[in-house]
Amino acid sequence: MNLIAEVIPSEPVPPAQPSTLRKVFIGKDGIRAGWSLLIFIALFAAVAFCANRIGHKLHPAKGPNPGEEFSPAFFYVGESVAFLITLVVTWIMSKIERRPNSVYGFGGRRKLPNFLAGLGWGVACLSLLVLMLWKTGLLVIDSRLLFGRDILRYGAVWLLGFLLVGLLEEYLTRGYLQYTLSRGLAGLYQWAFKTRHSEALGFWSAAILVSFLFGLGHGKNPGESPIGLLSAGLAAMVFCLSLWRTGSLWWAIGFHAAWDWSQSFLYGVADSGTMVQHHLLATHPVGKPILSGGATGPEGSIFILAVLSLASVIIVVTLRPARQGLKPDGF
Repeated sequence: MNLIAEVIPSEPVPPAQPSTLRKVFIGKDGIRAGWSLLIFIALFAAVAFCANRIGHKLHPAKGPNPGEEFSPAFFYVGESVAFLITLVVTWIMSKIERRPNSVYGFGGRRKLPNFLAGLGWGVACLSLLVLMLWKTGLLVIDSRLLFGRDILRYGAVWLLGFLLVGLLEEYLTRGYLQYTLSRGLAGLYQWAFKTRHSEALGFWSAAILVSFLFGLGHGKNPGESPIGLLSAGLAAMVFCLSLWRTGSLWWAIGFHAAWDWSQSFLYGVADSGTMVQHHLLATHPVGKPILSGGATGPEGSIFILAVLSLASVIIVVTLRPARQGLKPDGF
């Protein structure tokens, strides 16, 4: 006699629901953006505080007094330490969030071509602005200060120095912060409006906020003006456009470095009210500051709005989109 056991289907076991605490801290794409930003800011502040204390113990050097020019040595130390801190903290966050470090702006498919293109356009656009001021009599070129090998020597010294500036300011503001804030706002827009444009809305909302803070941060520079603050914020938006277009920071880094190098070394004009030692030309502004830029430099001139508009057109016309939909890497 065969005994056939009757198989009774079992009830499906529902998946375990995440705890309330986990929901607060973890979303569908990992740690929620708000907590990530708080961790990043806390880590950055702690590391910067320690580096500052150690630096003052080892070498208690002071910056130049108002009106004095920055020396290459002081410039290099300040920018390289700040960039190293940004690099280390961003790397730590990539490990915490289990993301490749490249998604925060150093990735992309055309790193070197975009960087070199940014360098070229940075010199060209700043030269156009200086030419406009010179031809309208708003900027006077007094003399040449460097000759022979000193031109190449200090040109190279300051080019490397302003490359550090470009790396620092782009990676600090439009690297981890831009990516994470975009991620958080995109999720918020998707939850609230169920829109397929949530990624674009999140990116550009973050870009506006970060660019506003970037412009505001220039207010501590000596000789800064309202037009200078506005132009810094608008320049940040231009850099965000290049990030959106290419998926990386390399074009913006090149443009930023070359723009500052051209101002400070090549033409010897003020950059947000600051000057550097060993620049090629001696110049001075003439006329109303809103037109000439005054003590702020060319960035304080109303003419910069036309040049930044031109830079935006250059980005759209010359830069190849990173992928369909123009989404930055990591989205």
